[in-house]
Amino acid sequence: MKILNKNILRSVLVLSYIIIISIIILGISSVFSYLNTGADRSNMLHTEIKKIEQYLPKLEWEPLKNEGRPMDLQTLKSIETDYLDAWYVKHVAYKTNTTKGVDDYYTENARSSIYSIVETNSNENITIDGTTLEHHLTLEFFSEDGQLVVLRDSNVLEYKRIYQENNVLLETKELTTYKVILLLEDGVWRIRHLIKEQTAPYKNKFKPAENIITKIKGINYYPQATPWNLYGDDFDDNIISKDFKIIKESGLNSIRIFVPYEDFGLANVKPEKLQKLKKVLDIAALHELKVIVTLFDFYGDYEVLNWTLNQHHAINIVSALKNHKALLAWDIKNEPNLDFENRGKIKVTAWAKQMIASVKSIDTIHPVTIGWSNTESATILKDNLDFVSFHYYEDLDALETEYQNLKTDIPNKPIVVTEFGISSYRGLWNPFGNSEDDQAAYYKQAQAVFSKNNMSFMSWTLYDFTEIPKEVVGRLPWRKQAQEYFGFINQNGETKPAFKYISKE
Repeated sequence: MKILNKNILRSVLVLSYIIIISIIILGISSVFSYLNTGADRSNMLHTEIKKIEQYLPKLEWEPLKNEGRPMDLQTLKSIETDYLDAWYVKHVAYKTNTTKGVDDYYTENARSSIYSIVETNSNENITIDGTTLEHHLTLEFFSEDGQLVVLRDSNVLEYKRIYQENNVLLETKELTTYKVILLLEDGVWRIRHLIKEQTAPYKNKFKPAENIITKIKGINYYPQATPWNLYGDDFDDNIISKDFKIIKESGLNSIRIFVPYEDFGLANVKPEKLQKLKKVLDIAALHELKVIVTLFDFYGDYEVLNWTLNQHHAINIVSALKNHKALLAWDIKNEPNLDFENRGKIKVTAWAKQMIASVKSIDTIHPVTIGWSNTESATILKDNLDFVSFHYYEDLDALETEYQNLKTDIPNKPIVVTEFGISSYRGLWNPFGNSEDDQAAYYKQAQAVFSKNNMSFMSWTLYDFTEIPKEVVGRLPWRKQAQEYFGFINQNGETKPAFKYISKE
């Protein structure tokens, strides 16, 4: 029995020895693998705040003429990525008064100043909404050991809005030049020094577009079967061409179309969507129609941290279309003033002002406007726009006075009514609504006002629709039903009495 117990004990000890040796070998193997492959960056960094299409300012490099070691393009791209990520996490830190991610992109010496600002702002209930829109980088030095880089970042376009207890203390836009030193630590280029060399207020002097808005007689356009989904799977060249032929033969000369921000791919515009947008302009050109392209449809964020994404989106579209012969103008956004209550007027107008500047920086030829929802808002940003546009769904008896008042306030710029109209829905949800004859009388009166005052106009819209997306007017049936009957052509493809007044001589 003693012999048996000794054998069992011996077996347990041998087995334990084997397990311990295996664990030691596995540990040594892991360390050896780590040292040979480098640290796993996804495990080492706070990846939840890593830039994944979160920060895309304009960035330009000067040709490489640096002292020291030559630099390959892969290393240059790595420096660029980490440098922009460092800016992004700093903006997040100042907006949230937290320091998550700062350690990943700043050395111990550099991060101390960020920590100090965050602590002070947190104590005083101050937050900073900030971003940079442009960077112009020059590589000045790259060390022989490949561990140190010196950059100059010239004319960084910075925007900041400073709040205290939700009240705006300061809004500023500056051009700043920085001297930057970065160290390669654990596979990451971290900022060691970010030295401000000079700064000055940014003065965006308005430059009028080269083209001038002349007489517009137009209409807002969606195909009848796919309203608010012009560029979807049911995109049909033949239907669009047929519709544009109707529009042209009715005496109109232009259309207004919409580019939905999310549907087009957010910051990185989907090539297939852009190709369909170009096709719409191609078809318009064949029918001798001009096109106002309205950007950022169904977008309502306006957060400063997302401005670079919005700018990237706009630049992609504007760059692709700016030389198209059918392009008439850019409309930055449809009715942004409707977001004043929920998002804040300061936030919305600051965003709109920046998007105007972004579009005009790419296209100096075509005029830029904003389609405000009413005459009360039409003077907002008037000094930044090439022409003023507003929508009008109120009593026509007041239209002439409203227009003349705007002409007095804005004497030197064209003014266009880019939406107006009336629904001919009279049914269960509105038994006392307007009939088709009432709609015709409305358009007859509107055209009389336009003729008398030599006004440019774009009506809403060519067709009655059979289905309105809930995103447009919500789910309430009386709102959806009314929206279905604004057209000059009914759901059966027949012209309504109002079609006689779709245009004027």
